[in-house]
Amino acid sequence: MTETPHSENGPASAEVRAQVEQFRQTFDRLKAEIHKMIVGQDAVVDGVLTALFAGGHVLLEGVPGIGKTVLVKTLGDAMHLSKSRIQFTPDLMPADIVGTMVLDEAAAGGSAARAIRFQPGPIHANVVLADEINRATPKTQSALLEAMQERQVTVGTDTRKLPDPFVVLATQNPVEQEGTYPLPEAQLDRFLFKLLVGYPEEHEYDAILARTTGRDLPTISSVTESGEVDAMRQLVRDVPVPENAQTTAVRLVMATQPGSPYATDKVRQYVMMGSSPRGAQALILAGKVQALREGRFAVAADDIKRFALPALRHRVLLNFEGLGDGVRADDVLLDVLERI
Repeated sequence: MTETPHSENGPASAEVRAQVEQFRQTFDRLKAEIHKMIVGQDAVVDGVLTALFAGGHVLLEGVPGIGKTVLVKTLGDAMHLSKSRIQFTPDLMPADIVGTMVLDEAAAGGSAARAIRFQPGPIHANVVLADEINRATPKTQSALLEAMQERQVTVGTDTRKLPDPFVVLATQNPVEQEGTYPLPEAQLDRFLFKLLVGYPEEHEYDAILARTTGRDLPTISSVTESGEVDAMRQLVRDVPVPENAQTTAVRLVMATQPGSPYATDKVRQYVMMGSSPRGAQALILAGKVQALREGRFAVAADDIKRFALPALRHRVLLNFEGLGDGVRADDVLLDVLERI
């Protein structure tokens, strides 16, 4: 049975109920279309779509060959959005990503006419796959900072807006460390979520092999376009956040900070640096998307807690003792969730 949407001031209007229902249907259709190609990985697909409609970027961590690139391609096809792939390597330069000014020679009236024009880089797309982002040098990684935060790039003295919507889905291999450059904390903080992409379950292999080794690949239909995505993002921003939900988000973030009165013993022992306020922003935005998915026009505290791991795991920096004891950021966050 569909739950009647509510705002923090009571039942929502008929117009709001219609918008919430439209959001739910589009989200579910998009998810179903992606699952025509992607087998399993429900939490990853949910996380990517939640980040998309929250207006954020996603860092996907997992070993090669488990469908990260296919997920990005399928997402672009299902949303009728432009997509591009950047293969990060140690010799990649910032201009290879954002674009550069080139000399254009054209015949004009029998004489050579020369002009300087801008050649856009692959960052100028709606959905950008930054494949193995940690293989590029920090100088090149930083080329994404302005794009991810400001939705624009600066080349020389010119600033150029990026397409709207714009989302970066970056991947990295958690095992292979040779020839890699760990992402600086400032860039990690720009990702709304860090999602861990695991191995498929045994019962999922049959479907994976059937879809990828046969003659006919699944056909992905476009179920939405950029204008509707923008409208859904605006609806997310309009969802009210009651005081108890916002307090939950604030205290979760503060609990990851060693000097905070809400910090747990495990945080004080193992954490060198906790989440920034961007962590609270990520929790609130993700909670708004989840509320709409469940037919509500107000965020609940459980919506906030649901996204604590993907929103905060890359914002918690462990100290040497934590690294030496094999503690994971998820272990610290699960301890925080039990106490907040």
